[in-house]
Amino acid sequence: MIPGFGGSRVFLIALLLCVAEITRAQSSGSQIVVHLDPEKTEIHWTLGTVLHTVHGTFRLKGGMMTFDRVTGAAEGEFLVDVTTGQSGNDTRDGKMQKEVLESDKYPQAFFHPLKISGDLKNGSRQNLTVDGTLNIHGIDHPLRLPIVLELNGTGATATTHFTVPYVAWKMKDESTFLLKVDKEVTVDVIGRGSIEGITEK
Repeated sequence: MIPGFGGSRVFLIALLLCVAEITRAQSSGSQIVVHLDPEKTEIHWTLGTVLHTVHGTFRLKGGMMTFDRVTGAAEGEFLVDVTTGQSGNDTRDGKMQKEVLESDKYPQAFFHPLKISGDLKNGSRQNLTVDGTLNIHGIDHPLRLPIVLELNGTGATATTHFTVPYVAWKMKDESTFLLKVDKEVTVDVIGRGSIEGITEK
């Protein structure tokens, strides 16, 4: 044994434990919790056809997410009630629910966040990116959401815009010989709720 090696090893282990404890202490206050209010959150969708553009809505059933502002690691769920999808035309909506969404089999769609990217600060408008998984029609799909976030104390408003390629995602193409329908639906979300864990820097 080399003289002093054992003491050096003990010192190294102690140093690593000290660093780990400092990191844990710094991260202990980095947890952020986001709640979305279903009554105040808006989900709008748009589908183009050869004749006109169809606009509709869905309703949020519930939404909560936690994430670490240091690592960006996130978890939670945002749940959409697929059966509430409507465009103001009962015949068209009934066909959409039965043939495209098959909401009797798949009554819910949900997004699971996995990673938050961006510098979160209180009292400012900022751009974030949320990576996660969207489950719709019973199948998981990776999805990246660009988020514009506005904070006001514990209140938060987050907006995002994304596309759902529903035909590529194994849902029925409603196009016919006479009526051509886009194979993608655009979705705009205005999420309103509360945020906990933000402190002034």
